[in-house]
Amino acid sequence: MIVKSAEFICSNSQVSKLPPPAKAEYAFIGRSNVGKSSLINTLTGKKGLAKTSQTPGKTQLINHFLINESWYIVDLPGYGYARASKTEKAKWDKFIHTYLDKRESLQCVMVLIDSRLEPQKIDIEFCNWLGEKGLSFVLVFTKADKQSSIKTDQTIARFKKALLATFDEMPQFFITSSETQQGREEILEFIDAVNQNFEVPHYQLPQDRD
Repeated sequence: MIVKSAEFICSNSQVSKLPPPAKAEYAFIGRSNVGKSSLINTLTGKKGLAKTSQTPGKTQLINHFLINESWYIVDLPGYGYARASKTEKAKWDKFIHTYLDKRESLQCVMVLIDSRLEPQKIDIEFCNWLGEKGLSFVLVFTKADKQSSIKTDQTIARFKKALLATFDEMPQFFITSSETQQGREEILEFIDAVNQNFEVPHYQLPQDRD
């Protein structure tokens, strides 16, 4: 797939105010500071499209980016940010989970995992939640340029072992680096293939209230 255009459409904290679910959507989510914004910018070829920050937890809204005027990348808030209050965490969790569970046009959840870390409990729990809800997801191991390919393979093997405690098989995965653009073409080809089978769902627009 060639990305010809990528533009920011909107930010929302309410699922009811999202764009109509008439185009395929791919949600990107992971622990704070996993490299999500950098990956989105790499995929789209637009540096600065998604705002990167040295402050984990910067993304606190659902951000929609329209790609090639035909499908969306959806940038979701990172989970597990320790400095957020319990009230904020509960609020984020509720609208993230509502979006993931109810969004008719969501085709796949791209779960970002730092390839340098041991399997994190919060990542495993999130994958299990997706599995329980029957939601399609793939794993995206980030920052592969920061270590040897052998160490990345070891991380993936450990993650696979952890997931196989609850899953019948390891989900599809990609190894990526925003620095070297590793994995970019593979992810775009995956999205392109899924898009071929997308059908606009039946949906009703929220009713305006007086």
